[in-house]
This record gives sequence, structure tokens and C-alpha cells, in this order.
Amino acid sequence: MLSNVVVVLVAVVVAALLFSRKLQTSVTWQATVTPLASIIGSGFLVSVPLLAGEVGNWSVFAMAALIGAAYLVGAAIRFNIRYVEPLLASAAQDKGPRIEESLERLSHLVLAFAYFVSVTYYLVLLSNFLLNGFGITDADLAKAITSAILAAIGSLGFFKGLSSVERVEKYAVGINLAVIAGLLGGLLVYNGGALLAGSWQLDPSGKPFDLNSVQVLLGLLIVVQGFETSRFMGDSYDAETRIKTMRYAQWISTVIYILFFILMTVLFPLLGEDKGITAIIALVGQVALVLPVMLTIGAIASQFSASVADSVGCAGLIEEIANRRISLRHAYPVIAVVAIGITWNLDVFRIITLASQAFALFYLVQACVALSVVHGGRDLPHRKRNMALFAAVALFCLAVLLFGIPSAS
Repeated sequence: MLSNVVVVLVAVVVAALLFSRKLQTSVTWQATVTPLASIIGSGFLVSVPLLAGEVGNWSVFAMAALIGAAYLVGAAIRFNIRYVEPLLASAAQDKGPRIEESLERLSHLVLAFAYFVSVTYYLVLLSNFLLNGFGITDADLAKAITSAILAAIGSLGFFKGLSSVERVEKYAVGINLAVIAGLLGGLLVYNGGALLAGSWQLDPSGKPFDLNSVQVLLGLLIVVQGFETSRFMGDSYDAETRIKTMRYAQWISTVIYILFFILMTVLFPLLGEDKGITAIIALVGQVALVLPVMLTIGAIASQFSASVADSVGCAGLIEEIANRRISLRHAYPVIAVVAIGITWNLDVFRIITLASQAFALFYLVQACVALSVVHGGRDLPHRKRNMALFAAVALFCLAVLLFGIPSAS
């Protein structure tokens, strides 16, 4: 009973805070919440069952390693915001194209493909969580629902655009963050009760952390991806604001993820044989009866808004790459067709890994852009340190691309 009260109370208080006039009009918060919501939006749902199934009690350390790697990747993106964007803005005045400009264009092409995969990823998750809410587990039905939603997005984008649907994102982000806060509150009560009762203990069986585990972990980069959205918010915020708020988003998500895994680890034995992507719904029911419903609603809302946001981003990139020979309205059906093809040809675990690899390739090219600028910029501060850092980022992204594998869950 206490857990239910705490969950609802914390969620309501946090929702009231998130939708308060002060935060809604805060430039810093609005610039922070977009990458923050992207980082924790889907990763929060799938990371627990996948990591619990692969590395068990080592999950919190595995997540910490992923977060640490993502923060270093974020350093390359932040460098590019500060130094590469002004360089690209002045490129038109140069006699010929710079290598950085060519790499940047290549990264946009890669990002467009990554968006194809991420739209599929978000909607496959949505469909699975929707069916789970009705007690149904059917991969083909989930794919059919995903295809129907994609067809609807493609049609709506073609005939009317997605601006009206984009407005849902602001509310979906607030709802999802409030649900996550409620979940953390409930987990604190659950762990505190277990400690007081003397029943708090980790899974004694344990799981090995071997080379296969490392490869699966590489294939889960998508669960901490999303910080790069700050790179493409230049029309709304200046460079320093985006750099600062990307850091804030990664710091806040780090605290949330680490606290989440510390508090969830004691529940891992209750997963049993269920290591599917929706397993967290049944698991949080052990904490508070209201959580499965709240988490399902939050999952559906957040995945839909994320899929719309990435569809809009992808359409914009397609228009840009095609030099406006393909209009936005014509790009949406293309996105829908490609995403439907991915949906029916790959299972959900392969889609997760493919999404990780697609964004890793984008990060790899961005790291190469940063390396090129550092190499040519003799007067840049911390030049040697940045060369080593961005080279390490590039190698990490290459490792995700080459060695990341799907979970066997």
C-alpha cells in the first residue's frame, strides 16, 4: 500500500513540477529535456531485462561502462558544436570544399539511415508494450501493429504533415519522466522494506561477464543514445547553451540509470525465464500494483512521440541530402516503407543492435570530423588530449559496428 501511495505521489509532484510555468519557460531546461528524454526514453524499458539476462548482478557496472563511453562520444559532439559548426558556416566562402564539410555531409546520410532504424525500434517497442498491456505476446501481431502505425505516419506526413502530432511530444516527455520518478520512489520504498525485513539479497547464482557479454553490451549502445539531438537544435539555441545542456542531460541520465539499476538488481531473481523486452512490466508489479499500468502508458506515449520526432528529423535530412529534390511530404512515405521492411525482416533484438550500430557509425564519422579539425587546428586548446580522446571514441564506435551482437534473450 505504501509503495502505491509513494509512486503516485512522487509522479504527481514531479509532473506538476515539469509542467510548471517556471520550467516550461526555462530555456536551459527546455534545451536539456529534449536530449534527456531521448536518452532515457526507450533505454529505461529494455535495459533491465536484457542486461539482467546477460550479466546479472554485474548490470549496474555494465550500464556504468556504457554511460561512460556515451559521455566520451558526447564530448566529440560537443567539440563539433563549438568548433565545427562555425567552420562549416564559413565553408561557402572557401575556394573548395573542406574535408570536414564532406565528412559532415556523409554523417547526415548515415544519420538518415539511423533514423530509419530508430523509428522502427521505437514503434516495435510500442507495439510490444501495447500488446503486453492486454496480456498478449505475439511477434507477428506486434509487427502488424507497427506496420499499421508506420503506414499512418507515412500517410499523415504525405497529406498533412506531422506538425499537429509533434505537439504530443511535450506532454509525452513530461509523463514519461514523471512515471520514471514514481518508479524510482517505489523502488526506494521496496528496497528499504526489504532491508528492514532482512530479506534483501542479490541473485546468488550470478552470471559470468565474458567476451560474449562485452559484445552484447556493445550492441546496446542505443539505450544511452540520444544526446546528439543537441547537435541539431541550432535553430532554437546557441552553441554554448546546447553544449551546457547536453552535459546536463548526460549527467542527469547517469544518476537516474545508476540509481535505477542499483535499486532494480534485487528484483532480478523474480524475472525467472522471462527476459523479453517487456519483462520489466511484470517485474515492477512486484514493487507497486499501479506501476505496470503507469509504465505501459508512459512507454506507449514516449515511444510514439520519439518515433514522430525521428520521422520528422529523417524527413528533413532526406530533403537536405537530395538538395530539396525530394520534399518533406514525399519523404514520409519513403520512411514508412523502409521501416516496414526492417520490421518484417528483423526480430526486435536484431533491430536493437542494428540501431546501436547505425548510430555508432554516425558517431564514428562525427569523431573523424573532430579529429580532422583538431589535426588542422594548431592553436586549439588541449590539442593532444583531444586527439587521443577522439581517436578512442572512433575506435569504440568501430568496435560497436564490428563486434556488437544481439542479446540471446
